[in-house]
Amino acid sequence: MIRWHDHLVSTMDEAHRLAEAGSPHGTAVAAKTQSGGRGSRGRSWASPEGGLWLSVICRPPGPESMESLSVRAGQAIAAALQAALPGLPPVTVKLPNDLLVAGRKLAGILCEARWEGGTPLWVVIGVGVNVRNPVPDALREAAVSLAELGVQTTPEAVADLVVPALSRVGAAAPG
Repeated sequence: MIRWHDHLVSTMDEAHRLAEAGSPHGTAVAAKTQSGGRGSRGRSWASPEGGLWLSVICRPPGPESMESLSVRAGQAIAAALQAALPGLPPVTVKLPNDLLVAGRKLAGILCEARWEGGTPLWVVIGVGVNVRNPVPDALREAAVSLAELGVQTTPEAVADLVVPALSRVGAAAPG
């Protein structure tokens, strides 16, 4: 189930709120725009309309499933996009949390967990995918959107591909 919003400060914050309230594994939060989207290392994430700004609540089976979660999430998203979007050039995972097409960033992944001792209570996997949103001028050389690659789709259609992929990877031990 995806809970869509016109605007949120952060889908990650909303997903953590829902997880703390008991929302089940696989619950997803998406927004048409975000004003406080975040990337790795405390960076901000531009989130204009036309992109997919999504967070998925996962309730992993144990701490071992947390190893390399962002890389496994990236691999799962890349595989889902490649399988469903004809004409999409090869998508690669740049460690630890980026999806690239021809060296340009198509998507970013951020995992944030809440723990009780050594046990993960939940992890929120946040994803930003440039679908048909304008890429900021300052990032034109480094980032790309699906539309720019000639793939015509919507954030909603991409969300329908990404959520099941993340739900699977978030429930599985690495292996």
